[in-house]
This record gives sequence, C-alpha cells and structure tokens, in this order.
Amino acid sequence: MLDQIRIVLVNTSHTGNMGSAARAMKTMGLTQMVLVDPQALPDGNANALAAGASDILANARVVSTLDEAIADCGLVIGTSARSRTLSWPMLDPREAGEKTVVEGVRHPVALVFGRERTGLTNDELQKCHYHVAIPANPEYSSLNLAMAVQTLCYEVRMHWLQSQEQAAETDGVQDYPSAAQLEGFYQHLEQTLLKTGFITEDHPGHVMSKLRRLFNRARPEAVELNILRGILTSVQKSGVID
Repeated sequence: MLDQIRIVLVNTSHTGNMGSAARAMKTMGLTQMVLVDPQALPDGNANALAAGASDILANARVVSTLDEAIADCGLVIGTSARSRTLSWPMLDPREAGEKTVVEGVRHPVALVFGRERTGLTNDELQKCHYHVAIPANPEYSSLNLAMAVQTLCYEVRMHWLQSQEQAAETDGVQDYPSAAQLEGFYQHLEQTLLKTGFITEDHPGHVMSKLRRLFNRARPEAVELNILRGILTSVQKSGVID
C-alpha cells in the first residue's frame, strides 16, 4: 500500500532539498517521488543529503506539470502554510496521514509540496481534494521542505503501522461456535458415550457436567468442534457400538 503513496515536489529550486526529502521518505518507508518542473535535477549535493536514499532520487519521476503528476490519483492532498482567500477542506497532519492510508488501499494518493519560498499557488491548491497545514509554533513556523515532508511521512507511517496491527488482530480472531452448536456437540457426545457404555442413563449428569466444564475451559474453535463431532460420528459408524 505504501507504494501507492507518492510525494510530489513542485518546482523545487535546491537539489539538496530533494535529497533531504528523499531521506525523510525512506526512513518512513515511502519510495515514490515525483518532481514537477524542478529548477534543477538531482545532483551530487542531492545524493549527499539523501544519506543512503539516493535510490529514491534515481527512481524519481520528472514531469512538466502537476496535472501529469496526479493524473491517476484518487486522492490529492496539498500542503499549505497560510490561509488562502478561497476556503478549502482542511486537514491536520494526523488526519492527512489517516486518510492517505485508508484511501491508498484503493488508488494512488499524492501528497503535494510547493516551492521552498512561496509554496503552492492557488491554482495548484485548487487541484487538490484537501489542504493540510502543519500546526507549527505561530511565533516561529519556519519549516523547511524536508521537515514538512518528514512530518507528513511520519503520520502516514504511524497510521499504516496501526492498520497493520488492526489487520493482524482481525486475522487472529478465531471463529468460535455458537451456543447452539456447542449444545449440539454436547448432545452428540452424550449419545455416543451412552452407546459405548462410558456413562449410564441413570447417572449421566455428573460426567457430562465435568466434560462441559472441560470443553468450555478449552473453548474449541468452530473448526475444532467440527473435528470433534467428526470423531464422534466415526465412532458411531465404526461398528464399535450398536
């Protein structure tokens, strides 16, 4: 799913910022970078600041327009550090991370970052479904490009990890038999044990109560209960009992 999430950098002027952004991405498990009309292509300075994430730079897709970068995306979230004259649906980074992970299962998602000095234009922001603003200290809200990328990539990773845990918990939930199915098993067990002579019709209750307690404590899963009933059926069909 993380491969469905792309970091889109628009008109980046400093190659070092590309490298630092690539490093921020890779630490959080994201690999898809798109450079829209960069003022320069990744160079030695970018690779140096990538610090081991130069593979992301090498595989970065370079396009001329934002439209090309987001054409196949079902969700586009643009970063905005200031209020715009046109009101737009806003997300905080945590909400953006959650929405990115949820929708990334179904279609590509773009997180779009603007120019170092001026950010995204109003026209570019209007191509986004949502805007996200990082609630930095209003007295000093100077985040550089790589910091902004790191913040949003971190939120994406945290929600992705949470989704993996939830999926594992869901996969680990056992299918247990209903009360009616358990009662059917106990009746089947009692009938079989009566026929084998293990219990007698005069005093079946004490043994059956202990067996009920045993199986309730063991809490067999639905598949395991089917196996037990299959064993009882095989005993009945074997000719061991009349």
